[in-house]
Amino acid sequence: MAELSLPFETKYFPIKKYFDVYRRSMEENEEFWAEQARNLDWFRPWDKVLEWDPPWANWFAGGLLNASYNCVDRHTKNWRRSKVAIYWEGEPGDVRVLSYSTLFSEVNRFASVLKKCGIGKGDKVALYLPMIPELPIFMLACARIGAPHTVIFSGFSAQALADRVNDVEAKLLVTADGGFRRGKILPLKPISDEALEKCPSVEKSIVVRRANVQVNMKERRDFWLHDLLEEAEPYVEPEPVESNHPLYVLYTSGTTGKPKGIVHGTGGYLVHNYATYGWVFDLKEESVYWCSADVGWVTGHSSIVYAPLAHGAAIVLYEGAPDYPSIDRWWEIIEKYGVTIFYTSPTAIRMFMGHGEEWPKKHDLSSLELLGSVGEAINPEAWLWYYKHIGNERCPIVDTWWQTETGGIMISPAPGIELVPLKPGSATFPLPGVDADIFDEDGNPVPTGERGLLVIKRPWPGMLVGVYGDPERYKKSYWSRFPGCYFTGDYAVRDSDGYFWLLGRADEILKIAGHRIGTAELEDAAVSHPQVAEAAVVGKPDPIKGETIVMFVRLKEGVTPSPELKKELANHMRSTVGPIAVPEDIDFVTSLPKTRSGKIMRRVLKAVASGLSVGDLTTLEDEASVEEVIKSFQELKKAKEQEK
Repeated sequence: MAELSLPFETKYFPIKKYFDVYRRSMEENEEFWAEQARNLDWFRPWDKVLEWDPPWANWFAGGLLNASYNCVDRHTKNWRRSKVAIYWEGEPGDVRVLSYSTLFSEVNRFASVLKKCGIGKGDKVALYLPMIPELPIFMLACARIGAPHTVIFSGFSAQALADRVNDVEAKLLVTADGGFRRGKILPLKPISDEALEKCPSVEKSIVVRRANVQVNMKERRDFWLHDLLEEAEPYVEPEPVESNHPLYVLYTSGTTGKPKGIVHGTGGYLVHNYATYGWVFDLKEESVYWCSADVGWVTGHSSIVYAPLAHGAAIVLYEGAPDYPSIDRWWEIIEKYGVTIFYTSPTAIRMFMGHGEEWPKKHDLSSLELLGSVGEAINPEAWLWYYKHIGNERCPIVDTWWQTETGGIMISPAPGIELVPLKPGSATFPLPGVDADIFDEDGNPVPTGERGLLVIKRPWPGMLVGVYGDPERYKKSYWSRFPGCYFTGDYAVRDSDGYFWLLGRADEILKIAGHRIGTAELEDAAVSHPQVAEAAVVGKPDPIKGETIVMFVRLKEGVTPSPELKKELANHMRSTVGPIAVPEDIDFVTSLPKTRSGKIMRRVLKAVASGLSVGDLTTLEDEASVEEVIKSFQELKKAKEQEK
């Protein structure tokens, strides 16, 4: 066989082992993934590694397995039964430690509760919970009986919750009386009650007692978990499911107002994540692994629940804010539990940078062996601070690129294979089995050093199996731009050594403190306010959060702008979408810059908000609208400075 030419292979660094593995993963792709799949337990082996009918993939077709069995049961058949599975730290300081045998017991009892509530294979369950052990336990319990779950971030409002529950047609909602955040109680049950008024598919609601606050319980609909557990069976047989059977639906923002329900199957998703977490984090039996993400995002699904538990690792789960009740809470937790692998976001790192290195210096962080970054590209300054002050200049940093849609990590250093020389700010190279390239607008590979659009040129096991209830949206969103290739929507560049550098979104998605949210969803929320006629949302670079929201608003005729209305609109965004949707700036204007076809020129607004040149305006309908926006925003900025 002729030697495979790798478009990103570096001639500068002698990384032989990594490239040998990568080359084989390309040349013998299906056999390579079959080898990875044999690390899991299957009830029935697959007939075919991949059935590929572009853009539809069926990985390990004919195989039967169960995610709950692979994450829990198989570890109880050996010495890991007494190993810690979860160290849980509540924000108020309460602690729970679950061994794998305890986790096994709890998952079975919770699965019994689900079955007694009428949930079976194929029924959808919505989980709206704080970061407490019941959240991963319910996820695994759903997987045990073949019921796809959809986890909804506990910071979302009643309307956002209802939208997602209705789209997935959930039969059951699991929530809590409340959760803790910065010393305050999140009123999850009242929010759930409001949402359920608009959710006809939900038949029952299970409520976890966490905050010990009084809540309203609707007769014949709402049930306390602790009451249901009294009659739970101690064992529920794990349901063998087809490899492509949906494990979960997770909503991510799109460039239209309606969030997309990303569907991940069971077999391919588990294989991909088991393999990549071994490569990237080099997990060992003695590893104590902490991913600081919320389980409500894909990072939490893959990096807190399914990948590390499939490996039999000990994980840390933390409920609260990173800097509450003091700025060193995270470093205190690392010291307390002897964390060896720490995986967090550049947003968090930049926040801690602003507080200074004296806070981590108060704690013994010598247990750390590996650091990770996720959620967005990490800037070199944050990388170096993380390396020096958290890793004490001895821990490699795995800067990982992936998406909700990819299911698992795609581009990253891989110490579990070979530690490549690191470059601050670069995710280095694609992982084995990931055929990545960078295209120009016409679908041609770009030359070294030029920015282009990141694409994946062949299917991979962790890939989404569809958009819930909308196959056309799946094809249009991900496979129509470059036929035969998955379009990531991200800009990237490859340097002269072949290293990949991620440059952010090419579509209209904002990343605020690691959370992705579409501009269209935010604009839809804004115009639902009775006094708003039109709104345009853009992101403004922020040294801590990555981006903040700037909203340009045209009010309805006869409505007068005022500080009170600005506060009211900010509160409206909070109640309609959630706290992450509250704008940093709201600018009232009489017109928005649009093209002659009526499309709002967000590029112009983004430039104004960021203090940059507005560039070419030849397609603009009315240049006076730009002049007004510039003047108005400058006045807004001046007023804010005077307030300070």
